[in-house]
Amino acid sequence: MSAAAEEPTAAERPKISACVMTFNEEANIRRCLESVRWCDEIVIVDSYSADRTVEICREYTDRVFQHTWLGYVGQRNHIRGLARHPWLLFVDADEEVSEGLRAEILEWFRGDLSEVAGFEFPRMVYYIGRWIRHGEWYPDLKLRLFRKDLGRTEGEEPHDRVVVRGNVVRLRNPIWHYTYDDIEDHLNTMNRFSSITARRRFVEGGRFRRRDLLLHPMFRFLKAYFVRGGFRDGIRGFIIAYISAFASAMKYAKIWELHQRERPDFREQPDHYPAPRKAKRRNPGKKRR
Repeated sequence: MSAAAEEPTAAERPKISACVMTFNEEANIRRCLESVRWCDEIVIVDSYSADRTVEICREYTDRVFQHTWLGYVGQRNHIRGLARHPWLLFVDADEEVSEGLRAEILEWFRGDLSEVAGFEFPRMVYYIGRWIRHGEWYPDLKLRLFRKDLGRTEGEEPHDRVVVRGNVVRLRNPIWHYTYDDIEDHLNTMNRFSSITARRRFVEGGRFRRRDLLLHPMFRFLKAYFVRGGFRDGIRGFIIAYISAFASAMKYAKIWELHQRERPDFREQPDHYPAPRKAKRRNPGKKRR
């Protein structure tokens, strides 16, 4: 019997709404939506993309909404309210539900889910031509499938997470993540995320401490590369650990910068130029060797 024939029909299992947030994801969105066509509903919330994202989304669903960006937490809770079915599957536009994960989910949905509030599963990243299987990027467990009435999105920007009331089942198969186009894209994302985190901590009254800037990046690299086994991914593992450490340094440097800008003597533009240094007078009687 084929795998398709073994899958339970929508009438035989609780219905699932696939929820996807988009913004200028023309390059990724078709792959993502193809991977969730088996769900009973696809809901899209787009943040006014300027490319063909919305056009592609409408090939897969008529439930395409546009809304101004509310942040990762706010936008996920907004799309949660738009979904019509009791179970929600959150998938990012640059992710893909693997065939193994789909089969595992449907196997569970054949049985009794009365004692289950949600499912978590690993996320595997594709980076510069290879799958990353170690370090801080794997298994990177994500709770993304849950009962709508028992869960919601919480967390601190830009790191959102789903919180549920009840039992969580861990699945084995991964969701695939096509995170960055290249190293430049990786660095740009880390730059953006470090700015978001630095501003949040500053607004919340976080202090700048020199030891944070000196020690946290070093510990971040050691943890990712050695403790979590990033070295097993070769040069990619080193690059990932190194950029993670650099992102940590950027975060604390930006917190320091924000505090500097609050100082009463801080000026955006200099009110004078620094005095030039006086040239040293040479001793004409001293011979050069």
